[in-house]
Amino acid sequence: MLFSWGFSRIGRNSFNGLCRCLLLRRMDAHQLFVSSIYSQSLSESTQKILGCRDFFSWGLPPVFHGYRHQIHHQSSSIVEEPLDPFSLVSDELSLIADRLRDMVVAEVPKLASAAEYFFKIGVEGKRFRPTVLLLMSTALNVTVPEPPTQLREALSMELRARQQCIAEVTEMIHVASLLHDDVLDDADTRRGVGSLNCVMGNKLAVLAGDFLLSRACVALASLRNTEVVSLLSTVVEHLVTGETMQMTTTSDQRCSMEYYIQKTYFKTASLISNSCKAIAILAGHTAEVAMLAFEYGKNLGLAFQLIDDVLDFMGTSASLGKGSLSDIRHGIITAPILFAMEEFPQLRAVVEQGFDNPANVELALDYLGRSHGIHRTRELATKHANLAASAIESLPESEDEDVRRSRRALLDLTHIVITRTK
Repeated sequence: MLFSWGFSRIGRNSFNGLCRCLLLRRMDAHQLFVSSIYSQSLSESTQKILGCRDFFSWGLPPVFHGYRHQIHHQSSSIVEEPLDPFSLVSDELSLIADRLRDMVVAEVPKLASAAEYFFKIGVEGKRFRPTVLLLMSTALNVTVPEPPTQLREALSMELRARQQCIAEVTEMIHVASLLHDDVLDDADTRRGVGSLNCVMGNKLAVLAGDFLLSRACVALASLRNTEVVSLLSTVVEHLVTGETMQMTTTSDQRCSMEYYIQKTYFKTASLISNSCKAIAILAGHTAEVAMLAFEYGKNLGLAFQLIDDVLDFMGTSASLGKGSLSDIRHGIITAPILFAMEEFPQLRAVVEQGFDNPANVELALDYLGRSHGIHRTRELATKHANLAASAIESLPESEDEDVRRSRRALLDLTHIVITRTK
């Protein structure tokens, strides 16, 4: 489905008022009567990406050579004013941030300080995941034609509150994973400030991550939807699995693009894909629509991480919020090096020696600089961005202006992800 994007600006005052009402007046979860029969499975496109070695040895189809994004030039010849996806939900994001700060309050002062460390004003990060989920909530908005107007509005407000809860749970799981990752990686910076493990020690950082996961579980349970609880519980399992895959690789696995993509899905893309799917399930959508939401989140997450891998080689410590070259210095092999290895097989010997020796880091960077590794990684990120955009374009058509605007914003996010510099 290709839809036209001739939209006017959203009526912000009425929408912002609705946001405040939703967040100040959260209803009990059992009041909503939506249900879903969707059972989780990896889609055909996922299996093509995660399960086919030949896909990567062939390189990319000619349409993806040159990583300029394709989607945004197909639907209309009308000149459109660029959308800022984050601004569409900015007021709602602020209110969710306030709620998150309230949710991580603990009785023990040290634990409270640790748990709120990355939720304090100025250190919240890009809030990328909540933005995606709030936009997805509107993009999947359906009108209930039967009930009277007042009842219909009440149902819509309650659904939005439950979907906001998914955004809050997702952000808590994400931050908890960052705290645990920083301990495992012995990181000293995060989001441009000292990492929590560096400031307060490893033990407190681990406990703070555990505390956030426990708060996320409580919030998730309040939704009283077993399928959604199962989805987000699976995400935590995937995070642990992905981190373990990274720590315990064999020589062949470290040099396998298939293994890298699977690990990246577990560590990065599973959270956003399953959260998007949860948004669709709470809204009572069909399995097909829930899968489209899942596919959007999965491919957006993979594209995001691929560009992260590029920026680790090209960005500065200040722009990334962490030390550049942090992955290779920790012996983590990512897509640019894997692609470079295809052009220079002798690079594998350097990888197998490890990167404790700075000379090996320099040698690997030399091979990377002479290869198309960075370019091919951007191409692969663009492929996933286009798959994400195709999922949005395949959603059932809607004439609702807010729905169409949010879908356009989700499309624009795919472009923002692959063109970002930090």
